[in-house]
Amino acid sequence: MADPLRFLSRLALFACLTLLLAAPAGAAMVRVLTVQGAIGPASADYLLRGIARAVEDKAHLIVIEMDTPGGLDTSMRDIIKAILASPVPVAAYVSPQGARAASAGTYILYASHIAAMAPATNLGAATPVELAPGGGDQPAAPGKPAQGDKPGAAPPAAAPPGDPKMRKAVHDAAAYIRGLAELRGRNGDWAERAVREAVSLSASEALKLKVIDLLAADIGDLLRQANGRVTQAGGQTITLDTANAVIERVQPDWRSRLLAVIGDPAIAYILMLLGIYGMIYEFSNPGMLFPGVVGGICLLLALFALQVMPISYAGLALMILGIVLMISEAFIPSFGALGLGGIIAFVIGSVMLIDTDVPGYGIPWMLIVPVAAVSALFSFFVAGMAVKARARPVVTGAEEMIGASGEILADMEQEGWAHLHGERWRVRSNVPLKRGSRVRVRARHDLVLDVEPLQGEKHV
Repeated sequence: MADPLRFLSRLALFACLTLLLAAPAGAAMVRVLTVQGAIGPASADYLLRGIARAVEDKAHLIVIEMDTPGGLDTSMRDIIKAILASPVPVAAYVSPQGARAASAGTYILYASHIAAMAPATNLGAATPVELAPGGGDQPAAPGKPAQGDKPGAAPPAAAPPGDPKMRKAVHDAAAYIRGLAELRGRNGDWAERAVREAVSLSASEALKLKVIDLLAADIGDLLRQANGRVTQAGGQTITLDTANAVIERVQPDWRSRLLAVIGDPAIAYILMLLGIYGMIYEFSNPGMLFPGVVGGICLLLALFALQVMPISYAGLALMILGIVLMISEAFIPSFGALGLGGIIAFVIGSVMLIDTDVPGYGIPWMLIVPVAAVSALFSFFVAGMAVKARARPVVTGAEEMIGASGEILADMEQEGWAHLHGERWRVRSNVPLKRGSRVRVRARHDLVLDVEPLQGEKHV
């Protein structure tokens, strides 16, 4: 019985060795990175570290599979710088079906060595809206290029003549994406239109207009079509060999996921409120520690997230003012004027806090209204409880004796003994007192109490 088992084990070992030897030696490795949602500090950190790691691991190709509505300009430019400096070719792939590469995604697509899209996807709408919160721009009349533009070029920037800031931003973005298009040999005219007119394209139209290089159904199809293509990366000419490439997917790690959660404007908004409340109640009640510790941590996390967002300091000041007014309502009788004013200031400040129109970077009304209501109720309740606590008599410590009543144990002129709280105390009085007289403590000096007769009590 042992011989058949030994034969089978040797046969299995031989089969494994045969498969290993038959496998292509040094097969190319393709690293796939996935980005979903708005482009921000978290996604930028994930892609930058992913590209650097792929270079260290000597990957043959990096594929950025993305579905994004856009994002922050600073994060987008960091990603593009990493792509342009990468010695490993980068393929931007808009996938799965129904995905989009709007705004910042369009720039990343143009910057990549290979631009690909899945069927039923779209790209475009690359106007830098984060610098135009007003949203009141009117597009120029089509077919009327601005003076100095080339014939057939895109219409002028969709910005009012009196808005130089917006006009400069649009011109800068148009020049930036045109430079990327010229670097990769893609359609620069349409790229400029995507910035100036916020136009979009479907995947099939993008392929016809040479905006993208490939139309691929999935990653496997993308690698088959990319096989044999020649591209420039890191100052070298590289011929892609992706026919039998090994695909490695790298998902965001805990660090990237944590940054993504903290970097969400709604989460940053809540963290900031928790931090402000924690610090206010810690300063109001020194020594509580817990509100100060939790508030400090939340406030630092919120500041980390908000430092890369277009924050309106006027909105932040209104929010803080609103919180202070809501708390003051419990201490100062204003018949609701302070509380109502605080709620209004808080809501307006919350709306103004994130000064941008970038998709995914606003604070929704569905969050602002409940938070404002809860903040008002919480402030009124906690502050009211604090006022009631201040009005209550002291029940512990040395101060608890002040106002306590007791009984004189023997006739006394100025000093004697009294029974208070079940104990004998040395007492002093400005008037003589008879035995059994009821007295009230008005001061304490170590172990001696100053007393006075209660109203209605007779003294000697």
